[in-house]
Amino acid sequence: MRKFALLAAALMASASAHAENVAVTGGAVSSVLFEGVTAFKGIPYAAAPTGANRWRAPQPVVAWQGVRDGSAFGHDCAQAPFPPDAAPITTTPAEDCLYLNVWKPASAKAGDKLPVMVWIHGGGFVNGGSSPGVYSGQNFARDGVVFVSLNYRLGRFGFFAHPGLAAEGLGGNFGFLDQIAALKWVHANVAKFGGDASRVTVFGESAGGMSMHMLLQSPLARGLFSQVVIESGGGRNGTLPQPTMAKAARVGAEFAPGLTAAQLRALPEAQVTGDLSMMSMGQKGYAGPMVDGRTILGAPDDAIAAGLTADVPVIVGANSADGFAFGTDKDKVFAQFGADADAARKVYDADGTKPAGHIAMGISADKMFIESSRHVARLMAARGQKVWLYRFGYAVPKMAQAIGGAAHASELPYVFDTVPARKGDAPLAEEQPVASLTHRYWVNFAKTGKPDAAGVPAWPQATATTTTVQWIDGKGASHTEDPYTARLDFTASKIGG
Repeated sequence: MRKFALLAAALMASASAHAENVAVTGGAVSSVLFEGVTAFKGIPYAAAPTGANRWRAPQPVVAWQGVRDGSAFGHDCAQAPFPPDAAPITTTPAEDCLYLNVWKPASAKAGDKLPVMVWIHGGGFVNGGSSPGVYSGQNFARDGVVFVSLNYRLGRFGFFAHPGLAAEGLGGNFGFLDQIAALKWVHANVAKFGGDASRVTVFGESAGGMSMHMLLQSPLARGLFSQVVIESGGGRNGTLPQPTMAKAARVGAEFAPGLTAAQLRALPEAQVTGDLSMMSMGQKGYAGPMVDGRTILGAPDDAIAAGLTADVPVIVGANSADGFAFGTDKDKVFAQFGADADAARKVYDADGTKPAGHIAMGISADKMFIESSRHVARLMAARGQKVWLYRFGYAVPKMAQAIGGAAHASELPYVFDTVPARKGDAPLAEEQPVASLTHRYWVNFAKTGKPDAAGVPAWPQATATTTTVQWIDGKGASHTEDPYTARLDFTASKIGG
């Protein structure tokens, strides 16, 4: 034990000896060094969104004296616990949460012009944060990228409209305004870490993927990024609710009827947070992201088709069992299609052998994420945009047996090359090649503007009529005729063509 303590002390002393201080907006911040990567954690990118700043656009960061300790994450944003979360936060959540983190190669210095990647986490806009171990930027920085992750306001703190706020001309998608403010911070400061502000790839999954659609269409985000990766972000009109501001205000009034803006801002943090989580997103008094005219203009596919989105290279895709439905009775699963039940059986269970749970998961996945990803890729390609479509298909045997493929968010430890940090089962030997390949595609995209640079299987761009997909699984990756084509065509015919 004494020998271990001495070794730990030596490592800490070594890290401290090589730590850097960097001056950013607001003051100087220190760092920690680990295996050739320097990390700066818990950097404020805006003032605390508390008190008078609650339900306002993010305000300029308050300057601090001396050198701020950059060895620990700042608070993740206020939220109710979500125990099933595959990427649990590691901080105590709080309303004071507008912090970001930077990882860079230890050798990187100002003026190096390294590519930048900015990560926006998922969690249904009610859970999540930048502190989970699987979201570490360590291995992106190891591979020559300046990596940034950030927090943004969640739940009613982040997405809220109310008659009392409307009287001040306020209300809406404050969490999205936080993301945009963080990207502005990146542009103002990333060169000090060796990053190139003209080479920013922003990426996110689930709610983070939906945030990518917001950034692509918001006029406030123009020029803040050069490339986008949308992981399980949907995108088809009608698959996810997007209320108007007026409707969201009516929902907000259900939560706090008759209160003025001052009274709303005086509510205790715990009361605003409540028990809202991924387990209870449909509860009374919460509307989620809304069409506010500055961050969200409308449905992602409508915005793309109308030419309202940024014309930048995009990777878009989903996982092979990327849904949220379960079932044990096939007749009940197919009954949702009414008169089209037999047609659905032909595309989802042609030989009658697939388990009901796999079918239900596939139907949900196609509707929410898989068909939407193909739809978005086709629309972007039709306007001449560079776009690459993927399907992540690797699942550990237990998951494959349970749901028939790769679950929602299960690609993330492979994208980040952080499988050992994943919650749950210990890594299998077969997983590291999947992680190495998936991670390499994302790094290549950040560095070269396309995912298939030398050393990985080719990945052709999508077309306006594409029926092919880059399939990534335990066997590697290949560009193949999409095995889900009949399913996706059927789904498209039911939800919009």
